[in-house]
Amino acid sequence: MNASKRILLTGASGLIGSRLTEMLLQKGYEVSHLSRHKSNTSKVKTFVWNIESGAIEKGALDGIDTIIHLAGAGVADKRWTNSRKKEILESRTKSTALLFNELKKENAPVKNFISASAIGYYGFDNNSKLFDENDKPGSGFLAEVTSAWEAEADKIEQLGIRLVKLRIGIVLSKKGGALEPMAKAVKFLVGSPLGSGDQYMSWIHIEDLCQMFIHAVENTEVRGAFNAVAPNPVTNKEMTEAIAKQLRKPMIFPSVPAFVLKAIFGEMGDVVLKGNKVSSKKIQETRFNYKFTTLDKALKDLLA
Repeated sequence: MNASKRILLTGASGLIGSRLTEMLLQKGYEVSHLSRHKSNTSKVKTFVWNIESGAIEKGALDGIDTIIHLAGAGVADKRWTNSRKKEILESRTKSTALLFNELKKENAPVKNFISASAIGYYGFDNNSKLFDENDKPGSGFLAEVTSAWEAEADKIEQLGIRLVKLRIGIVLSKKGGALEPMAKAVKFLVGSPLGSGDQYMSWIHIEDLCQMFIHAVENTEVRGAFNAVAPNPVTNKEMTEAIAKQLRKPMIFPSVPAFVLKAIFGEMGDVVLKGNKVSSKKIQETRFNYKFTTLDKALKDLLA
């Protein structure tokens, strides 16, 4: 066990970053943020970076033991135009490359680099296979993005820094992410499975995900890629039915046809129409203990 007490966090204003900051502070870590905008609080100092111009505010890496890198444009925030796809890719690859160059130049005391990645790495074409970390990247836009993102992160290991890549699944939270629109639809009696409903959703509760990042910081034997998903993936239909059961609402409408979703979302529709079934075995072998192993338990906590 090695608790590195000074942590620099990118992407701190997002769903994961904001909760992770709270949990790190509660555990006694000294946390600073790397952001596009200055916003100091009494507990967190913010340093500014400009990814396009390749600039990081002086002093950002001073005394930092660990970087947790979450920055990246939201995948499901906007329709995937060519310019949006470029932004999704470059917000991840360029930011990681900038950190690599800064670490190389600064000769900073950073010992650990914990990078977000995503289960989109495996693609969404094979619903029957259980993917683990030994599998090669799949096909499709998100697989290309995560492969390029991880390739940039891999360079940091060349500097003698311990690298961990957490391939994040569908994050369930009260404050955003996939659960909010699904629960809202069910509450208004328009919740339905999407497409066939048979596509797998490899999910994780936000608390378990943030604890997994802390676990990766504190345990020096944790290295390389790990799937950040709960042990029991479910289908889209099972997820929708479980939300309806928790909210005590009936399921009135049949599945939303694939062509409707394609018309609304374009290429981004693949994110909800296709799925992947991802294994959590490797992270469990590092003695990581989940608080929420089943969907019912997670939904009871989030929707009660």
